[in-house]
Amino acid sequence: MSIISVKDLSKVFYISKRKKGLLGSLTSFFSREYFIKTALDQISFQIAEGELVGYIGPNGAGKSTTVKILSSILVPDDGQVTVMGKTPWKHRIETVKQLGVVFGQRTQLWWDLPVIESFELLKDIYDVPDQAYKNMLESLVHTLELSKILHVPVRQLSLGQRMRCDLAASLLHSPKILFLDEPTIGLDAVSKLAVRDFIRHLNTEHKVTIMLTTHDMDDIETLCNRVIILNEGHIFLDGTIDMLRKKILPERLLIIDLVHEHDTIKDPLATFVKQEGHRVWLSFNPEVISTPELIRRITSQHAIQDLYVENPPIEEIIAKLYREANL
Repeated sequence: MSIISVKDLSKVFYISKRKKGLLGSLTSFFSREYFIKTALDQISFQIAEGELVGYIGPNGAGKSTTVKILSSILVPDDGQVTVMGKTPWKHRIETVKQLGVVFGQRTQLWWDLPVIESFELLKDIYDVPDQAYKNMLESLVHTLELSKILHVPVRQLSLGQRMRCDLAASLLHSPKILFLDEPTIGLDAVSKLAVRDFIRHLNTEHKVTIMLTTHDMDDIETLCNRVIILNEGHIFLDGTIDMLRKKILPERLLIIDLVHEHDTIKDPLATFVKQEGHRVWLSFNPEVISTPELIRRITSQHAIQDLYVENPPIEEIIAKLYREANL
């Protein structure tokens, strides 16, 4: 059953043209000219309850606009949208009570207040019962390791600390859907791992439906089974990571550790990539030759210490997709 349904969604922005100089400014004051920016052009998709979907694309593709419409911040120009069976901008209060939203470049916390006071304000805004708030707060403080920073003003937090607090703030009212817009932007490696683990925990253990918008392909590969790729307001591809690999870059890498460093490997059905000492990299298409067959051919002709098969990184696949489509 779809918890989010989008059909023929469109959104256009009218952006005023600014003329140079004082005379141009005066002219624009009395008679403005606009150019049209189509953010979304009749896009359609559905997200089932409990899914964790990556929503990706280049800058200006319309990702954040979609999230803002789904979370009732913006009203579209055309199309039908339902979130848990309701139209977000028509039933705003009922909808937002079931949503959590995190914008990586903006905070929902009050800058000069200690973190715990922001949490208490959000508790009152969402009308969370005292016991439910206490239970959820204890769980979030433990899981996200917030105990040492609860009484620190938000402006004194590091980016990683603030992001963990923003995640907690978005979950205090126990939402069924979580929109994450660049949740790991600017974070160090340790903070990124902590945030990813928490997102995975929310999805697998608490069955929270998550829509993840990010430019970090490690986030996508680590967390998502399905991706929706958006470009210039159109959905370019909607499918699984495996489907994306097969469609764009089906090759795999066979990495071999040879017993003899000066041994060379050649196979007509595989492409030699490089060799560094004992280690050799071969590229092959599993639709041309199966992995077991290629391994059998190589091990029958060479002394092998170890070998393993590796998929190309998701960054390489997305980069190839963007190049071929001129995204």
